[in-house]
Amino acid sequence: MSQHDHCLPLNGIHSVLCIGPEMTGLFCPQYGIVLDAGSSHTNLYVYEWPAEKENDTGVVHQVEVCKVEGVGISGYSQDPEKAGLSLQPCMESAQEVVPEQQHRETPVYLGATAGMRLLSLENRSIADTVLSAVEKTLRSFPFNFQGARVISGQEEGAYGWITINYLLGNFKQSGWLNFLPNLRSSSGTSGALDLGGASTQITFVPDQEPIESQDNSLHFRLYGKSYNVYTHSFLCYGKDQALRLKLASDLQSAQNGSLLDPCFHPGYVRIMNVSDLYTNPCTANGEQQLPFTQLHIQGNGDHQKCRMSIQKIFNNSHCPYSSCSFNGIFLPPLQGEFGAFSAFYFVMNFLNLTTAKGPVPLDTVTSTVERFCSRAWHEVKADFPKIKEKYLSEYCFSGTYVLSLLENGYGFTTETWQSIQFLGKIGSSDAGWTLGYMLNLTNMIPAENPPTRPLSHASYVGLMVLCSLVLVAVLLLGWLIFHKPKCLQKGLI
Repeated sequence: MSQHDHCLPLNGIHSVLCIGPEMTGLFCPQYGIVLDAGSSHTNLYVYEWPAEKENDTGVVHQVEVCKVEGVGISGYSQDPEKAGLSLQPCMESAQEVVPEQQHRETPVYLGATAGMRLLSLENRSIADTVLSAVEKTLRSFPFNFQGARVISGQEEGAYGWITINYLLGNFKQSGWLNFLPNLRSSSGTSGALDLGGASTQITFVPDQEPIESQDNSLHFRLYGKSYNVYTHSFLCYGKDQALRLKLASDLQSAQNGSLLDPCFHPGYVRIMNVSDLYTNPCTANGEQQLPFTQLHIQGNGDHQKCRMSIQKIFNNSHCPYSSCSFNGIFLPPLQGEFGAFSAFYFVMNFLNLTTAKGPVPLDTVTSTVERFCSRAWHEVKADFPKIKEKYLSEYCFSGTYVLSLLENGYGFTTETWQSIQFLGKIGSSDAGWTLGYMLNLTNMIPAENPPTRPLSHASYVGLMVLCSLVLVAVLLLGWLIFHKPKCLQKGLI
């Protein structure tokens, strides 16, 4: 858009007419902004879609992502004002991406996930203060601020499922398939596996109905088709909180404050205050009196022993349903393909276990993680000098945890592992819950399938011309057969 073009709002945020030397009568692209306020950091996403077109599958795409510097907003509980200030640089970046004429028409949403869910459980008043500081900053920008709130784990799982299926084009079939329903699969969707720092979600459409646990059942009607979706969010089982749970469990075997930990590389040493393990609701109930105040962790890089220590945080002792994952939570039999994103992807990508050729076999993944964990810490540091030591030191645990969660927690086998695709992006958009959140709040996915022609206008014209030519040929052939010209009659004598 040139600097001489400008936009006129028509009926709210969804219709803006562009007026300019070369754009008279065209509709401006529309924008939406979503901030994902996670437990460890915040990301800002800017989405764009063409206003003059029907909001069809795949039309909305991501045009900008900005990672907010510092910790997640829940990490500012001691100084809430900084939570809001931390968002300013990325919001200023969004101001540059979205054309100035459309700032007032562009909705901004902030969704806070498991970090803020934990802070709300710990101290609701402080959590509210943090959100107020965030709202103050977001309202100071010239966008159409639509609210900042803590979303539930169930919402996070559902919006992630909506995002990947929207981007994969699974919701809306082409025009001809609307007339051939027998060619569709039972659900035609992919499951979603999300892993964050403080929680993890599994969401998919199971074969069995009804879903035994209504707490894990959601119903969607999208583009004229109904979906009965299973979803569950495990708070405290994101990779960061899972490490806390494991360390708190391992304290029982620590001798004089020293712990030989198989989930860290040989030669790695970490010293931490024991009290730091019990600073949030995930581990607070397990706090115990110990004769030492500091924990000295020494790595020995044993993948199999690491796996055994991780298993202690999964309770498989009881299941009140026909089948469960862990901690007595209902899980129907796994069904169909799955997209695994967020930390699932980041960990597997770091270990070079994501390829465009397809899923890496489970035994290859296991042996790769095992080899990585056994490497000496000084070698790993030398190979990855640009990665912060805290993050680098935890990839052995994270890789082992991903395997434990997917195999032992959710029940993926050597065969069903092949149905998992680790996704960073789908097209130009990040896989995650934010796009699904915006699509839902802006009502861009209709419940009913809008009436559409199975062919475009150009295709119709081409088909009509072809039919006309065929009709002329048939009539000409008929005339030749029933009214033989004399030249043809002589040829037949």
